[in-house]
Amino acid sequence: MSAETVIFASRRSRLARAQALLAERAAIEYDPSWVTGLLWLTTTGDRQTTWSLEKEGGKGLFTKEIEDAVLSGEADLAVHSAKDLPTEMPEGLGLAAFLPREDPRDILILREGVTEPNRIATSSPRRRAQLQRLFPKAEFSEIRGNVETRLQKIKEGEAEATVLASAGLHRLGIRPPEGLVFRRLEVSEMIPAVGQAAIALQTRVEDLEKFSVLGCEKTKKAVVCERAFLRALGGGCHTAFAGYYDGTIFHAFHEAHERREIQVPTLEEADLQDFFAEEFVDWIDQSDS
Repeated sequence: MSAETVIFASRRSRLARAQALLAERAAIEYDPSWVTGLLWLTTTGDRQTTWSLEKEGGKGLFTKEIEDAVLSGEADLAVHSAKDLPTEMPEGLGLAAFLPREDPRDILILREGVTEPNRIATSSPRRRAQLQRLFPKAEFSEIRGNVETRLQKIKEGEAEATVLASAGLHRLGIRPPEGLVFRRLEVSEMIPAVGQAAIALQTRVEDLEKFSVLGCEKTKKAVVCERAFLRALGGGCHTAFAGYYDGTIFHAFHEAHERREIQVPTLEEADLQDFFAEEFVDWIDQSDS
C-alpha cells in the first residue's frame, strides 16, 4: 500500500513559509507515514507591491493562486492566514481545520523616544480607525512590504509608528531591533481582525473530513464565529470592521459606531450569521449606506 502524499500550497513570503512549515509539522505529527511536500506560489497581492489594498480591495488578492492549485490537484491543502481569507469560498473548496491560534493582539511599533506618534503608517482601515481613537492628532499614511521591510521603514523615519500582528512577529522570531520599541495593544485598545493569528487549512470538499483531524477545535469555534460576524456585515479587507471571540465574549468594532461586547449563545454554525445580523442590524445599515 503506497504512502499518503500531502502537498501544502503557500505564498512565498518568509512568514507564509513559516506558517506552511507549522502545517506540515502538524500533518507529520498526526501521521508520520504521510509523505509531505511544499509548493510555493506568488499571488496577485504579492506581485502588485505598489497597489493600495484599500483602494483596490483586498479580497482574494493573497489567496486565489493558492486556491487554484488545490482545485487543480497540484496541491492538497492551501495554507492561509485566516484573516486574509474572503468569507466566500470558491466552489469545490472548504475550510478543513485551523491550527492552534497564537496571541491575536496587535503590536504598536514605535521609533525609540516616541510615546505619542504624530505620523503612523498602516494600510489597514481597521487599524487606522482604531488608532485614530487612541491618537486623535496623528496623521496616517499607507505602508506595504514584508515585516522586515516595514520595520526598516519606521527605523528610517518614513513614519513614527506602525502596527503589526503579534503572532507574525513571534512566528518569525523577531524581537525589537535597535531603535524601535514594541508595545502590545490590548483588546480593549485594538480589536484584532477576524481570524487574526489563526492559520487556516483549505482543501477540496471531498477531503474535508480527512484533513479535519489536523485542527484545533477551540480555534475553529472562535474563527467560525468571527467569520459569521464578517459575513453578516458584508465586510472585507477594505472595510473598518473588527471582530474577535475570546471564548466567552465577542468584541466588535465598526468605524462609525462605538465598540461593542456581547455574549454569543451556543448555536449551530449555520445559525451564527443570522444571530450577528440581528445583533448588529444598525451596523449593517451603516455599511450599506
